Amino acid sequence: MKIALAQLNYHIGHFAENNEKIIQRIEEAKADGADLIVFAELAVSGYPAKDLLRNQRFLDQCAASLEEIAVVCRGISCVIGAPIRNTDPEGKALYNAAVLIEEGEIKSITKKSLLPDYDVFDEYRYFEPNRLVTCIPIKGEKVALTICEDLWDDETANNYVGDLMAELRKENPTIIVNIAASPFSYVHFENRLQVLKRNVIKAGCPLVYVNQIGAHTDIIFDGRSLALDAHGEILAELKAFTEDYRVVDIQQLATKQAPRKDAEIGLIYQALLLGIRDYFRKSGFKKAVLGLSGGLDSALVAALACEALGAENVLAVLMPSIYSSEHSLKDALDLVNNTGCQHRIVPIKDIATAFDITLAETFEGKEADLTEENIQARIRATLLMAMSNKFGHILLNTSNKSEAAVGYGTLYGDMAGSLSVIGDVYKTQAYALAQYINRDREIIPINTLVKPPSAELRPGQQDTDSLPPYDILDSILYQLIELEKSGSEVVQAGFDEELVLRISKLLNNAEFKRFQAPPILRVSQKAFGSGRTMPLVAKYIF
Repeated sequence: MKIALAQLNYHIGHFAENNEKIIQRIEEAKADGADLIVFAELAVSGYPAKDLLRNQRFLDQCAASLEEIAVVCRGISCVIGAPIRNTDPEGKALYNAAVLIEEGEIKSITKKSLLPDYDVFDEYRYFEPNRLVTCIPIKGEKVALTICEDLWDDETANNYVGDLMAELRKENPTIIVNIAASPFSYVHFENRLQVLKRNVIKAGCPLVYVNQIGAHTDIIFDGRSLALDAHGEILAELKAFTEDYRVVDIQQLATKQAPRKDAEIGLIYQALLLGIRDYFRKSGFKKAVLGLSGGLDSALVAALACEALGAENVLAVLMPSIYSSEHSLKDALDLVNNTGCQHRIVPIKDIATAFDITLAETFEGKEADLTEENIQARIRATLLMAMSNKFGHILLNTSNKSEAAVGYGTLYGDMAGSLSVIGDVYKTQAYALAQYINRDREIIPINTLVKPPSAELRPGQQDTDSLPPYDILDSILYQLIELEKSGSEVVQAGFDEELVLRISKLLNNAEFKRFQAPPILRVSQKAFGSGRTMPLVAKYIF
């Protein structure tokens, strides 16, 4: 059986664009002699469509799209993901379904059984789980047709009741087909591959897995669709972070090819580029503006934006204060020259002085403190937002995950923006990303990488005045955030108790800031935002 794997980038609600891509691939697969073409989970609607799934007009368009796709499905079978209305008055209004189309008609509808509600997922909000599972016939094969999480119930940490694949294996399927919308994280692919292989070995039959690619604001899909032979060896592996298409003969045996071993930092780099590109393309914008300080984070975001959007579409604004060092201005200008982006220099000394004069009577008798530092950050944000409004540019936020975790950022200041590019990238990872960007030539100035990090909001300021060294800070934060350990468990892992207590309190107390932060491009298994929801006001527990 020849199966076409169609890995596409869908745009939620853009039915004309999505259908054009889908139909084009169906015609290509027919020309290539494929018996079956497989698309991703919820390909028709785009994923995650969230509360659009409650909009009846949206659901009508999903149904109309399926009819349009069915017209061209003659001489080839098609499996495609779509939301399907539940005609039973009991239960939720929709099913997350895999639709089989043959000879211009919908032949069967397979409904998703295991609906995730952890991390960024909230499928129980919209979908009714399937309770009756069975294989379906396609072109003489008995297919165990599953949808993403349906394969993840066995030997995983999700603790579902029952084992869907155990039931399907009783019917002796000849092929497993899994359609997915599986988000990227830099630790996820190996786990995903092992789950697929484990299911193949247990069932003793080949498997086709089709994932989507693309970014939908914060969630990024990496693709890397797979076909495995009956021994769990890789027959085909589609590209990461790009649309791809492949026809495989599922009865063939693989030639012992290993999965591509892309470097973790390289994958993060590709994911962030895709996240930026899709945010702009899908929202209809072309140009970005950001503040460029001469420090690592803003240089990193500027370099990523230039690569993703084109340097001509990026405006970097240098806003030196009386505390900005000469080398910071030079480092920022070197970055501008290295990337070729647009730039403006707008000093904030006079504006900050005006604030001091205006507030002098009110603040009489009070020493200068964090208040004045935050005013500088908010002045810069106001200038950047003014340029965003005037020129129609999207403001990119440049804060990293380490800063966001401990509240080392100013609300309505350096936390401003429409998209947080590196808000899921720890500071130590930011250094590694910068080195990766510089792998062929110097883009981010070397001095930016070697100088001590500083917000430069007071004389001689360094980040280590307020925070431990980033390698130590990030190690503790990873335990608290990604591994979801308590402070006491982190201490048991060998970290200093007083330091862990301090970092834990900072993490907890900064929740209100993160609640007001822009959406963050997700590259880890536990990003701030929809993947990690915490109460803003709660008693701290160590």
